[in-house]
Amino acid sequence: MTVRAATPVRVTAASIGVAGAALLAGCTSAGADAAGSSGSAAPYTDGTYTAEGSYATPESVEVVTVTVTLEDDVITAVEVVGDPTNAESERYQSEFIGGIAAEVVGKDIDDVSVTRVAGSSLTSGGFTQALDQIKADAAA
Repeated sequence: MTVRAATPVRVTAASIGVAGAALLAGCTSAGADAAGSSGSAAPYTDGTYTAEGSYATPESVEVVTVTVTLEDDVITAVEVVGDPTNAESERYQSEFIGGIAAEVVGKDIDDVSVTRVAGSSLTSGGFTQALDQIKADAAA
């Protein structure tokens, strides 16, 4: 009688087919709830966060202060405060501030991407920089 050692087998979705993949998809790990999620918290901690972002204009470097309230990773409130150094920056920051809530409130923070709000494009750079810092601060 000849005894053969077991050969390791690599299992991939392609090797088990659609039916096998569907069966494996139904498997849950220890600690998972009935819906199959791990029960882990959202990637970001709920709360209100504030950060500054800056951006360059042809005349100066401008700063905006962004405050965001997060609930289950969704932005529920946003406030942007500018400190413009000239009349043109003041106009564009004002337009941005007037339109940003409509662009981001109710969206998952990871889905927010603004490039131009109410005619203001440069202010978006400062907003995005501040939002990146808020994500870092809120990371669970």
